[in-house]
Amino acid sequence: MSQVKHLKRPVNGVLLLDKPTGITSNAALQMVKRLYQAEKAGHTGTLDPFAGGLLPLCFGEATKFSQYQLEADKSYRAQLQLGVTTTTGDPEGETLETRPVSVSAAQIETAVAGFVGAIMQTPPMYSALKYQGKPLYEYARAGITITRPARPVHIRSIAIIAAGGTTLTLEVRCSAGTYIRTLAEDIGAVLGCGAHLRELTRLASGGFNLDQAVSLAQLTADDSATRDQRLSSTDSLVAYLPAVETGGAAARALLQGQRPVCEGRPGPTGLVRVYHNRLFLGLVDLRADGMMIPQRLMRIDPLAEGL
Repeated sequence: MSQVKHLKRPVNGVLLLDKPTGITSNAALQMVKRLYQAEKAGHTGTLDPFAGGLLPLCFGEATKFSQYQLEADKSYRAQLQLGVTTTTGDPEGETLETRPVSVSAAQIETAVAGFVGAIMQTPPMYSALKYQGKPLYEYARAGITITRPARPVHIRSIAIIAAGGTTLTLEVRCSAGTYIRTLAEDIGAVLGCGAHLRELTRLASGGFNLDQAVSLAQLTADDSATRDQRLSSTDSLVAYLPAVETGGAAARALLQGQRPVCEGRPGPTGLVRVYHNRLFLGLVDLRADGMMIPQRLMRIDPLAEGL
């Protein structure tokens, strides 16, 4: 008996998903991809199964720009369990040690403040970072510890939301590449009682916020037209970058792989979004002399757009 093939359709844009806890980011992606019957889809950075919150999903042309969202700042609400350390730094691991918790509000404030700013952070063994082509978590599951060099990250701010007993809830705004599990463990170490990350919710990524996101349950209940209306434009992924407008001749040359001079100078330099008559063309490295060096471009037919 032959299998039924589901028809795929070209879908372009960005969906802001409120990922539920208990499933992987890839599982959530595949569910949404099936709902949209999309040809191509990807996400912009995983959330662990125990974590929930904002997960931007990219479809079609938007997948070209997902890397730039990966590199954007993130914000999280993190609940720490003080007095208990685990093998993974989160609730999915086995308990390593339990200690009494006796810390004052002043001690917590001092410990937390010490992590704000540029810090060095050692990535956890239970992470997707690669070593000799394999993710670190595979080595960890085999009982092998790999030496990981500390990396610079930037904690923009930490706000203490609640503190009582053995629970500490924080809101953290940080650079890409920051491990909140490691931050939780490090804060616990400074407090002298140990800690692990019990709950995690991503609140923001780049210019996107959790209150803009749709739940998986709601998306499943939507009809196809409503789902399509939930998609944001591709350039929303890079809205934090400066934008420039160029003329038709330069736009046409750019889409043909050339390095034209941006019409309408002066303007910002460096990595910028480039438009023609509000049509998003892609990202270019804009030089001081006005030359546009293509970085990522949309797939656009110049004739169809009247260029």
